[in-house]
Amino acid sequence: MTDTPAPRVAYLTGEYPVVSHTFILREVEALRRAGLEVQTCAIRRTGLQHHRGPAEKAAASSTFYVLSAARQPGALLAALGWTLARPVRFGRATTLAWRTAPPGGRAKLWQLFYLMEAMVLARYLARARVDHLHNHFANSSCSVAMLASELGGVPFSFTLHGPSIFFEPRWWRIDVKIARARFVACISHFCRSQGMIFADPAHWSKMRIVHCGVDPDRYDRTEGEVGGPGKHILFVGRLAAVKGVRVLLEAFARVRAAHPDARLTLVGDGDERAAIEDHARALGCDDGVRFTGYLNQDEVAEALAQADLFALPSFAEGVPVVLMEAMAARLPVLATRIAGIPELVEDGVAGRLVPPGDVDAFADALDALLNDPAGRTAMGAAGRARVEAEFHVEREARNLARLIAGDGTT
Repeated sequence: MTDTPAPRVAYLTGEYPVVSHTFILREVEALRRAGLEVQTCAIRRTGLQHHRGPAEKAAASSTFYVLSAARQPGALLAALGWTLARPVRFGRATTLAWRTAPPGGRAKLWQLFYLMEAMVLARYLARARVDHLHNHFANSSCSVAMLASELGGVPFSFTLHGPSIFFEPRWWRIDVKIARARFVACISHFCRSQGMIFADPAHWSKMRIVHCGVDPDRYDRTEGEVGGPGKHILFVGRLAAVKGVRVLLEAFARVRAAHPDARLTLVGDGDERAAIEDHARALGCDDGVRFTGYLNQDEVAEALAQADLFALPSFAEGVPVVLMEAMAARLPVLATRIAGIPELVEDGVAGRLVPPGDVDAFADALDALLNDPAGRTAMGAAGRARVEAEFHVEREARNLARLIAGDGTT
């Protein structure tokens, strides 16, 4: 970064903090260590189940929540008055909101809500003397960020993630968002390529690779603490169809005949938890499966320290931060060959990659890993080295901070 004063940054997400998005909390903390003054903002306040640790509780208490402010009549009227005092910008923002609204009356009504939220946010940014607005994810909160930028004149950027945004890229008008953003932080080359499909080539150069990252020291174990014949398999993630948990359960059930001492721990929660628990019982492997529910950052680190192998059978991902955490903990990983995962995990080096949805391939790879303790130890060491070299949160936050400060070098 240059010697000029660091910009005052507002960091926006749809919800904050969220237990499944602890990487965002870590990125915010690392940006502050990189010298930026960061004010966290979110559209919605999260429930107490997301505030399990001290870092999450501190984040919840210091975040500006747009909808909470909008529900206060005085604050909403003040935001409306502030906006009407800027008729030219208001007209441009209204036109932008209408032009980028998805088809259908209901979608246009939601776009009106986004515009109202943008009014509240823009007034807050002006009063806080924010120099730059950065948004994480490209969906509704990014729509609010784009409109707030137009209303208040504060430049904005966003982190482009995937995979869900690429299911409906035209609905969320990522072409317009990329065009209007000062820069776009893409979490992987695969993610960048997907954005390039919809972006005007004139804007490709502003799409920069900034990985999500982890602090490897949080998860490190000594060489003597890893390896050995243990067969404790760990999954961390939402209990949802997109994570492919049923594939993992079916593969686990198949290998138990050869590995009766194998255990599987599922960390996370979701709407499908009851159905997944029923599926484990139907497969007859529930006696070897444990469901923990949500865990905070420290609890996940402890779970990783107790495991021998990490499994993630997802059908759609960006670059899973939980894989970075597992690799930092010197665990071999078994994952699917999709999206940006091969940019993190080299098949046969840090773990195994198999086709998504293929129970036979997943079971065969799981069996091979359980049969090879020495190979697992070598893979764990290789994974740790990869994360330290390319996915360290401090380095990636410095890259993002340089972009925010206007220094295009990363």
